[in-house]
Amino acid sequence: MENSAMNERIIGLYEDHAAAWDAMRGDRARLEAPWLERFVALLPAGGRVLDIGCGSGRPVAAWLIDRGLRVTGIDSSPSLIALARGRFPKAEWQVADMRALALGERFDGLIAWHGLFHLSPDDQRPMFGRLAAHAKPGAALMFTSGWGAGVRIGEWQGEPLYHASLDPAEYRRLLGDNGFKILEHKRRDPECGEASVWIARYA
Repeated sequence: MENSAMNERIIGLYEDHAAAWDAMRGDRARLEAPWLERFVALLPAGGRVLDIGCGSGRPVAAWLIDRGLRVTGIDSSPSLIALARGRFPKAEWQVADMRALALGERFDGLIAWHGLFHLSPDDQRPMFGRLAAHAKPGAALMFTSGWGAGVRIGEWQGEPLYHASLDPAEYRRLLGDNGFKILEHKRRDPECGEASVWIARYA
């Protein structure tokens, strides 16, 4: 299967295996809590957060909701959104492709945890303008990326799993060009499953 086909298969892959993904993702907040705490510290009490690629709402949205934040979650999988809506009916959930994100609203915080890296490099670049269009002045942004530029193919549920990343220098340029100031970048955090995490603030 060509890389482009693997990339386009991502949406169907998560939809076809939504229950398996939900069970596997489960409650990983303990591993990710230090970064989530950094993110929440930048937000006003009761602030609105856009969770991009929210999945079934666990563990990230659940963690945010538990801390009194108002979450709007988007994901391309109707089955995962249905799970999130059933668990957290007071939050807002929408089936949407992040590549066409246009909610007409601005948020105090934006988080894209383990989501952007399923997009191709060409699809990732315009995402930073879309993020800026949904950010209030001073909004916090946290997202994860790959370790360096390139495409990597994993495996999940017996199928190829597409990942891609830009070079860190390009992420820095795109953030700056779209009005974000980088506050923190940790490459391959050993205490967070080797995740590469970025935190920025919208000017």
